[in-house]
Amino acid sequence: MGLMPHCVEETAIPVPCKVNLCLAVGPRRADGYHDIETLFLPLPEPSDVFSIRRFEGPGDIDFLCSDPELETEDNLVVRAYRAFAAQTGYAPRLEAMLKKRIPYGAGLGGGSADAAAMLSYLNERAGENTLKEDALARLALGLGADVPFFLQDRPALATGVGERLLPVDAGLSGWHAVVACPAVRVNTAWAYAALDAARTFPEKLGAQCLTRAFDGNKKPFCVTGAPLRNDFEPVVFAAHPEIGRVKERLLAFGAAGALLSGTGSAVFGLFRTRHAAVVAMAQLSGNGARVFLASL
Repeated sequence: MGLMPHCVEETAIPVPCKVNLCLAVGPRRADGYHDIETLFLPLPEPSDVFSIRRFEGPGDIDFLCSDPELETEDNLVVRAYRAFAAQTGYAPRLEAMLKKRIPYGAGLGGGSADAAAMLSYLNERAGENTLKEDALARLALGLGADVPFFLQDRPALATGVGERLLPVDAGLSGWHAVVACPAVRVNTAWAYAALDAARTFPEKLGAQCLTRAFDGNKKPFCVTGAPLRNDFEPVVFAAHPEIGRVKERLLAFGAAGALLSGTGSAVFGLFRTRHAAVVAMAQLSGNGARVFLASL
């Protein structure tokens, strides 16, 4: 009977999500991707939680999840582990349990955030195999366009397919975000196809939405200083009117601004006071919706 492997470290890692304070989408490129301009805002809630046990010696990853549907070899966490191991040769024996709280199919980047958390965990322990920041970002991009953003922990203006990142001050310190996730999922591929079908180009990418807000004066983002805009809202709200009603309710309950995040289905509202945010959160809960409160 063989000896049980010795656990050398147990770690719990909170994994944040993101919302898009602005999302402008260009026409479909020849390679099938779209150029975007977006302002990513990390949120501490909703969050996933990784519980990772590392054992002596090399090995592989044993990935477990509170949602059994996500326990697949194609999960971004598993792919991130194996991509890092293939590039660096560092492949510790891990048992990784993910408590899934970030709704998926909601435009909050949960899968990308989980992958980035795994990459960061490995890179911090890789010793002489540690990747430099730019090399780690390139590896992350191979997993998904949003993954490089989650390697950092601050708002960022993203261009290209989302891989070119410029850290910015969102100017929302002391504000509160209510994130409402209706009981519906929006398929990302469908959303892009619907957006392409709904409009005609040439049309300039919405540079006035973001670039002018930062390049000209370098002032922090604020709700009135640059518009909250998401090009996906018309097509998503037309197909799923219940998502549009969530935005209307957030504004009715006192949000200074509200917006669809990514391709949805999550909608967030920005509130100046915690009291107003808590009241809105209580009103939006129920009917299968999941509602979260994040302090910025």
